[in-house]
Amino acid sequence: MMERYYDAHLYLTNWGTHQVMLRLPRALLSLEVAEQYCIEPHVAAWTSGEHLILDLISEDESGDWVEGAEDSLSAIVGVRAELAAGDLRPLYLAWLAAYGTWERDEDAFDYDEENDLEPPVPAGLSTLTAPQRALAGFLRLDAGLLTIAAQASPPLAETKDDPRKLAKWIKNLPASDKDAPLCRVAQGDGAQVQMELRRPFRGEPDTASDSRPRRRVAELLDAAAEARHER
Repeated sequence: MMERYYDAHLYLTNWGTHQVMLRLPRALLSLEVAEQYCIEPHVAAWTSGEHLILDLISEDESGDWVEGAEDSLSAIVGVRAELAAGDLRPLYLAWLAAYGTWERDEDAFDYDEENDLEPPVPAGLSTLTAPQRALAGFLRLDAGLLTIAAQASPPLAETKDDPRKLAKWIKNLPASDKDAPLCRVAQGDGAQVQMELRRPFRGEPDTASDSRPRRRVAELLDAAAEARHER
């Protein structure tokens, strides 16, 4: 159903499953980038036709029913546009929440996975947007673990497109690259077209050139546990 019809889907059960699925155009988020943050079965990504589907799951059989959780999609769905704009914080939050499961369930992962390295750490983890905070809460991400992870996250750089450069870039586009988007705008698909046009102008998120040392999963969990103990 997601592959054919929907851009967002939320599912939860009274036995502790929280699941949110998002569909984006492959041109806006590549499978190669998304797979850096995947941990089966908690964070999965695959492609279908022109789309990429993300499947984010949190399990907690011992947890209580969260009142109002069934209405969370409207608060979370904004991360879809953020991912489309190149903001990878939602993917990192899902990865971190997945390994945070280990603090609730010691059998959640094999012990050799504690030496796995974290994926590229996006900027701005200490200043999440409202949709990102909603996603973190829905996936049961521990606030203390997020605080530890955010220590390696630089401040979010202000992104403001230069109107003159944007206008020049659009002017130099081949006519064939302009006609189809304009038709889609006229048909009411303006928001999607805006995201698709701005992505090549801004460029892909650069995760390969991040030279900062990656932390092991055990380092993150141990540091969060130590901070919790000190509090």
